[in-house]
Amino acid sequence: MTAPLSQDLRKRLVRAVEQGSSARAAAARFAVSASAAIKLVQRVRVTGSTEPAKIGGYRKPLLAGQEDLLRELTTTRPGITLAEIRDALIERGLEPGSLTTIWSTLRRLGLSHKKSRCERPSRSGRMSPITAADGGSGSASWTQPCSSSSTRPVPPPT
Repeated sequence: MTAPLSQDLRKRLVRAVEQGSSARAAAARFAVSASAAIKLVQRVRVTGSTEPAKIGGYRKPLLAGQEDLLRELTTTRPGITLAEIRDALIERGLEPGSLTTIWSTLRRLGLSHKKSRCERPSRSGRMSPITAADGGSGSASWTQPCSSSSTRPVPPPT
């Protein structure tokens, strides 16, 4: 990323445009890009200042303010997955963003979650689903809802 134009150059560009030159002609004269000159002139017209806009800075996390809800979800439903947390947040009218956003918020809060659903145990076969990279279809059709030692048993199908 490039640095902002110097304040001196910004003032000369604006002065040239105010004296009747087009922003593109002023850009060519001072060897800057046309888009930089056009945006600078627009900024001066809106704000009246040639100062550059703020670059970078801190961005508040998307789930800031939802810490209590996330704590409630992870404590009342042990073994909840990130996808289930996302669905619960959407049901409450929140836009959680990606699963990575939820994961980083849980990590920041020191909360844990289940990484994936349980799969059937195997004595001789793979313990992870066959992906498309392994030559499979990419879907784990044999994945069944189940429980682990940290979750309640799933009721038998009726």
